[in-house]
Amino acid sequence: MHVCVIGAGVVGLATAYALQQAGHRVTVVDRAERPAMGASGGNGAQLSYAYVQPLADPGIWRQLPKLLLEPDSPLKFRLQADPRQWSWGLQFLGACNARTSADSTRSLLTLAAESRLAFEAMLAREALDCDHHQPGKLVLYPTQQALDGAAQQVALQATLAGPLQQVVDAAEVARLEPALASYAPRMAGAIYTPSESAADCRKLCEQLAHLLAQRGADLHFGTQVHRHAVQGGRITALDTSNGRITADQFVLASGWESAVQARQLGVHVPVYPLKGYSITIDAAAAPHTGPTVSVTDTTRKVVFARIGDRVRVAGMVEIVGHDTTLDAGKIASLQQSTREVFPQLAQTGDVQPWTGMRPATPMGLPVTGRARGGPANLWLQTGHGALGLTLAFGSAQRLVQQLARA
Repeated sequence: MHVCVIGAGVVGLATAYALQQAGHRVTVVDRAERPAMGASGGNGAQLSYAYVQPLADPGIWRQLPKLLLEPDSPLKFRLQADPRQWSWGLQFLGACNARTSADSTRSLLTLAAESRLAFEAMLAREALDCDHHQPGKLVLYPTQQALDGAAQQVALQATLAGPLQQVVDAAEVARLEPALASYAPRMAGAIYTPSESAADCRKLCEQLAHLLAQRGADLHFGTQVHRHAVQGGRITALDTSNGRITADQFVLASGWESAVQARQLGVHVPVYPLKGYSITIDAAAAPHTGPTVSVTDTTRKVVFARIGDRVRVAGMVEIVGHDTTLDAGKIASLQQSTREVFPQLAQTGDVQPWTGMRPATPMGLPVTGRARGGPANLWLQTGHGALGLTLAFGSAQRLVQQLARA
């Protein structure tokens, strides 16, 4: 079967790889000139298989005034004259309850476990160099109340047979990650997951694209999709800036733009872009000044991950529509957070400022499978939010399995 995947981020390329492994002929189309130019290019680099608490959490209600009103808040909301933004926001707030959060956690843990198996099997098979390692992860909490709430999430995940996690105090935080020695006393403690890992998503995507092409896939970069030709309830071709592309099945895996493309085909996908930022700091000269263990600071909503001899610092959530411009103030905020959390980590040279649009659903669960109400050969693979790298390979396996049953 010939399958055309629209999107060359980690989700699209993982899907294309799984399809090719299953014996399908694969074509990949992306409007960018190279892989991982969207949300995958500068993401947080963490593979969060164990601690998957969805963004739609009951604690949001308590934090909402501070998140919306404080000038240095990691959340920015700019109201748009867009009913889709209103609809998404209301659905998100409706999902911020204990029952929905528990159900979403259960679903995410199951998918994350599948994804881990698929990703690690791929790495063992292909021996890709993407700076993958397993340093463990610390999720830092500033108050005992916040830490107690996190401990409840850990207890919930333990009942779902999730990986081993520990609640640790500030002293243990500093022992596990010495680079946090000056910052740890300001924390009540952390959730520590020894099994968590990290990887450079851009390098992973570049090598997956190379593998796909080497094994016969057609990769069309710098190719804009103008129109989906539909006949008899099926997509027959894509009319693109580089000519017509035909296939038997079509997969929308282009992040937040998948929702726009699906809408053109009469399909509603509850995905909205959540804008994030990152910087990448060269730590080769003084490797011990930055973290070895991956770190998530819940106070600042910022993550720190070691990838090779670099440290990726990522965070922020902006609900600002389709505005993809880089806000220098947000980059400065990430630099300031780095100075406070890891004061010895020198930020010399280019910190590679980046911004990207995470495709998020209100409940935090990705959308994988046939597009209901649309063309019979249209499939969706989007809505992974900040967990695209974590969930990509599990989602890919699920789509391949569904396609085989169709």
